[in-house]
Amino acid sequence: MKYMVTYDLMETVRNTNQWLGASAKALASYPAFAMLPNPTVQWMAAWGDVTERSFERMVAKPDWGIHSFTCDDGKDHLVSVETVVERPFGDLIHFAVQGRPAASRRVLLVAPMSGHYATLLRSTVVSLLPDCEVYVTDWKNARDIPVSCGKFDVEDYTLYLVDFMRYLGPETHVIAVCQPAPLTLAATAYLAEQDPAAQPRSLTLIGGPIDPDATPTDVTDFGRRVTMGQLEKTMIQQVGFKYKGVGRKVYPGLLQLASFISMNMETHSRAFTDQIQRVALGEASDHDKHNRFYDEYLAVMDMPAEFYLSTVERIFKGREIADNAFTVEGSPVDLGKITSVAVKTVEGSKDDISAPGQCVAALALCTGLPPEKKASHLEEGAGHYGIFAGRSWRNNIRPLVLDFIDANSGGQDAANTTAA
Repeated sequence: MKYMVTYDLMETVRNTNQWLGASAKALASYPAFAMLPNPTVQWMAAWGDVTERSFERMVAKPDWGIHSFTCDDGKDHLVSVETVVERPFGDLIHFAVQGRPAASRRVLLVAPMSGHYATLLRSTVVSLLPDCEVYVTDWKNARDIPVSCGKFDVEDYTLYLVDFMRYLGPETHVIAVCQPAPLTLAATAYLAEQDPAAQPRSLTLIGGPIDPDATPTDVTDFGRRVTMGQLEKTMIQQVGFKYKGVGRKVYPGLLQLASFISMNMETHSRAFTDQIQRVALGEASDHDKHNRFYDEYLAVMDMPAEFYLSTVERIFKGREIADNAFTVEGSPVDLGKITSVAVKTVEGSKDDISAPGQCVAALALCTGLPPEKKASHLEEGAGHYGIFAGRSWRNNIRPLVLDFIDANSGGQDAANTTAA
């Protein structure tokens, strides 16, 4: 499956379904059909509308959609997204609030590179903006990166984070969400040994697989069941001629999406059937609950093959982070070298992706860190998404994270109030 023809075949299927949806919508919308009181015509138009939008989303990067918010002065302030560090595989972006004095809390939000864009953290960013200067790792779609830019594996990812932390300086507070947690911990340890003056003040790890075997899930079981050869043969393809990354080996976003949907096929099928019915009855809207969710969920990106394969091999199978045996460019990265960066872990009791126990394992690995610099929180009743973007995050976890940041802000003003 690693050849371009397979990649192009998937894109052809997607494009064809988008065209079929657009055609059905256009045909059923002819004025002449309005004279025929047949619900089949309305259903056809609704099916076309939902189908076109669904398949069109799959190749479009969602917009952040954060344009303004009301500050403490009672005025609406515009928000602009600025690229402050530009790299081939990912940029460091800043959400600049126009007309507001710089917030004392500087936060680097490390987004996952796991099939979806960084915009998956939109609500997390919105919740932090009133109290923080927010920077986010904005990873790029591998299909759009020319082969001439070279490889990108877990070591390259770690060095990107090192560069971003160096750019932001030592007064930074890092929050890593899910997949990047192990590599963010490694990047912090790398700085602790190589460039101590550039270390962040604190590190918050949310629902990440520091030790995947601490509490096995379907995700970790899958990593154990398959061999690396099987993964490369069944998951890796080459980008077709339609995109700038032609020839680059990737784990295609469309293939990832198929896996996501297959895990809850009945739920997704019901959701789309219900949406078609709502469109036919005129009860749907452009930004209703269904569209808000699936506009993000269906927007997938290709992952560099070497990053995906090295993540499975080194983080899940080899447990290099869990065993403190990770290396970057041949040099060992000792997590015990972290001695001054405060570390907090956050887990959800109902997280079925990174189950409780996997993330908190980070604290035991930081053998050089005094107990007063370690903290953990288990959110009862929260699933994976809820611990960084849902009600649990907004009402319970976010205030705790801001308190943790303030308690470890050094020379910064620790008297900031945490908005509810």
